[in-house]
Amino acid sequence: MREFIAEITTIGCLRHPNLVRLLGYSWHKQALLLVYDFMPNGNLNKFLYGQPKGMPNWMQRFKIIKDVASGLFYLHHLWVQVIIHRDIKANNVLIDSDFNTRLGDFGLAKLCDHGADPQTSHVAGILSYIAPELVRTRKVNTSIDLFAFGTFMLELFVVEG
Repeated sequence: MREFIAEITTIGCLRHPNLVRLLGYSWHKQALLLVYDFMPNGNLNKFLYGQPKGMPNWMQRFKIIKDVASGLFYLHHLWVQVIIHRDIKANNVLIDSDFNTRLGDFGLAKLCDHGADPQTSHVAGILSYIAPELVRTRKVNTSIDLFAFGTFMLELFVVEG
């Protein structure tokens, strides 16, 4: 439990325009409640598969990719520790009122020191977004996120409105 609180505290300190900000948490009767920024437009999956009239145009898709890449760069290189998200997909890309996108849902995230050896971990996430080397080696590093980001980009490009 102590490690979990430490990770929540770390994620709560993240400040980047393309990351959903954790505002706080509450632990009450064995239930953990997380409070995040309000994202009125929900997640990108809703736009890609649920609302034909809401499909992003090509300029918006490019901006979505740029926003998610910027958030990932921050997590991998600019924070005190390396944060490996491990769950990059359209459901975890949230959209604010101005159609700016932010990466959210850090439930599977792993933290490690810069330059540290990759951690061994269980395989988690959606199979089509999981890098093949993770299944083989169980070593978690930033390349895991890059594989999922590439899959996410492919999905964003091939889904038609």
